[in-house]
Amino acid sequence: MKLRLSLALVLWAASSAAVETVSLSSLSNDLKRAESVREIKNVQKSYAQYAAHGLWTEMGALFAGDGVLRWGQGKPGADILSSSDMVEFIGPNAIANFLRSDAGNMDGIKPGSLHALINDMPVITLAADGKSARGRWHYLRFLGDGAGQTKIQGGIMENRYVLRSAGAGKGDRWLIQFLRYYPLFEGSYRTGWRNVGNNSLPIIPYHFTPDQAGIPIPTGQNISPASAALTVDELKFRISRLNDEDDVRNLNHAAGHYVDRRMWPDVVDLFAVNGTVAVDGRVSAPGAAGIQATLERMGPAGLTRGILNDHPIYQTTVEVSPSGLSATSRGLEIGMIGDSNAKTAEWQFCVFNHHFVKDPATNIWKIQQLSYTRLVVANYTAGWATGGILAPRNITVPPFPNLLGLVSNTTQKPEDWIPTWRENTNSTETLLLELQRRLSRSTAWDETENISSAYGWWIDDVSCWNLANIHASKGFKLSPGVGWYRTPERIGGACAARYGNGTGAARGSIPFHWRTQPVILVSEDGKSATTRIRNLQIGTSKGNPGGFNGGMYHDQFVLEEKDGVARRKLWSLTIDEFYWNSGSWASGWAGVNSTALGRRTVGHGFYRRQQGIGGFVADVSLTDPGHGPREVGFMGGPPPTVRWPDIQRMWWAYRNPVSGRLPESYWPGCVPCKAKPDWALTANGFQEPATGPTKVTAKAQGLSIVVEVEGGPDEPVRGVVQLRKGNRSSNLMGEVELSGSGEEMVVFSVARDALAPGENELAVFFLGSDRLNPGRASVAVNVPGAAV
Repeated sequence: MKLRLSLALVLWAASSAAVETVSLSSLSNDLKRAESVREIKNVQKSYAQYAAHGLWTEMGALFAGDGVLRWGQGKPGADILSSSDMVEFIGPNAIANFLRSDAGNMDGIKPGSLHALINDMPVITLAADGKSARGRWHYLRFLGDGAGQTKIQGGIMENRYVLRSAGAGKGDRWLIQFLRYYPLFEGSYRTGWRNVGNNSLPIIPYHFTPDQAGIPIPTGQNISPASAALTVDELKFRISRLNDEDDVRNLNHAAGHYVDRRMWPDVVDLFAVNGTVAVDGRVSAPGAAGIQATLERMGPAGLTRGILNDHPIYQTTVEVSPSGLSATSRGLEIGMIGDSNAKTAEWQFCVFNHHFVKDPATNIWKIQQLSYTRLVVANYTAGWATGGILAPRNITVPPFPNLLGLVSNTTQKPEDWIPTWRENTNSTETLLLELQRRLSRSTAWDETENISSAYGWWIDDVSCWNLANIHASKGFKLSPGVGWYRTPERIGGACAARYGNGTGAARGSIPFHWRTQPVILVSEDGKSATTRIRNLQIGTSKGNPGGFNGGMYHDQFVLEEKDGVARRKLWSLTIDEFYWNSGSWASGWAGVNSTALGRRTVGHGFYRRQQGIGGFVADVSLTDPGHGPREVGFMGGPPPTVRWPDIQRMWWAYRNPVSGRLPESYWPGCVPCKAKPDWALTANGFQEPATGPTKVTAKAQGLSIVVEVEGGPDEPVRGVVQLRKGNRSSNLMGEVELSGSGEEMVVFSVARDALAPGENELAVFFLGSDRLNPGRASVAVNVPGAAV
């Protein structure tokens, strides 16, 4: 259907009455809290990034002047919670010296050496005054000196952070006040890892409760009594920067998920038209053909039996340029590559330093260059003890982002910066409400990651009632091999009946559920989110060395209000497992015997549990016909069961974030909601986040502009379409609202005297809706000259 709008009329949408009051002061303080949580994460991620290159002085400088490092030793028979099992260092210099000594020749500096450190899966809790915080992190190091010695070491960090002045006129900066490392496992590459000291392992105390995990960013109190309010323009700039960070991080992580499955057309779609791939400084030819050729060095598109191409991404940091039109990301990527048919496998330790650009025509972020610096590449059997298979060389350290010291009252907005998004407001009050909404979408990103990580921590410790209580009152969780249980009471009961409830006693073994590399799609109002989260399971025990299992979580989160307090909660949790696994430490992921694995899995009783767990019958079973093909092949789902090294079908809840391309196996929304429609977000008063970009096309037909707006399948096209000469409010030429009743096309009629003779470039904005992201397009209109 077409709607025709004459430019003789300019339609202004009346804003609904504000339901709450937002002031410059309150919004400024909320922004600084959000920036604080981001900076705290970046401090700890910088610690890990510096470690890869032996930058001990720089790591020490991340600590406050009176900062403390307490490092557990994991001695045989020791209580790793006790101060008797630790060493302590105070101040940046002493801490840097310890880190240097602890690394020895496994420093990442000497050619062939390796010091790959992972700090990820954070739970951050900001204090009410905004001046201090606490954080919990997974810690894992892969070490080697290139001369025969290796070490793998892992545990948990429970840290404290403090906001300190960076000096006159420099604002404030977050620093590490207290770092406490609890060792849990270690070993050499040859033997694999086991519990430290062959000890039973206690539960490492948590700094948070289920309620606290859902509120990492408290609001309503001043960060500082003397904190000055920021200007509206400064708020626009800094909130836009946070929103852009989210988009770039999602794009970075989404690219990694596509690479894992060798989905080369989807990877190529993510690039700018002249994009490139660089490995150790060697750059591909620009454009799609050059990118495709580089990707195919990993193999042809798609996975076949026995092929593993996983590239988990850790501790991603994102820096958006002051213009808001370019960005970089940095982090660690560990390639876990293999072919079980040939019984070959490989490790690839890489630092990535990717570059992104925002397409000015569409406002969509795209990859300009994927850039990798390889640290070590090693055959799985031989490992990295002697430096791996690359020739020894000095590594050029990729640049580090400038991400610290941004929480301040100083002006950071460039004078010529203007937002690339369109404001549909005509008063200061409605503008502040719009800025608050935009900020809430970024705080939702961090709140979602917090709850996601908290779930991982509590499932590791079999803390059934804690993990149950981070679910919403109508939330639901998949019990693997059985089905979904709804409400915290039933989730906790089924968990306790199946696994027992963690008592806090020391354990001989721990299965770790690393929930990393999230793609978090936040709703228009910031109150709900859909996520894709990698599941990398490792474990430790007294006897056998640890191994690896790979899966994927498809979860949803909501902001639920209870007793006058809003907390982020899990709405829906589904795990697809396992796509691949290690048969043993010695054989790795290329030595799996699928028949043996099948016998072992059936022995765990998954099929017997389909009828229930200890009297808890699932609210919806994995075999419910309402799921259609969704659960076919997964353990407990309809047959035939697919086990590695066979390749299981992989599902996606979103479209390509640049092109909107639909994945072959597309399942938006919550996984069991086709069987249980009343469980959907929209059936319970929440918005369903957009699944991808909104495609806006504009074509000039004489003095008429034909605009088409397109979302994903079953996403109604409703919202405001504007035609403008530019991005300023005074340049509005026309506006129409699509109601979602079938009209996806608008025709604007341009009066001849409305534009100058000759070619005029106009911008079309779709302002978005509760189901669709905003979109933009440009169109050139040729206006005939005056008659002579």
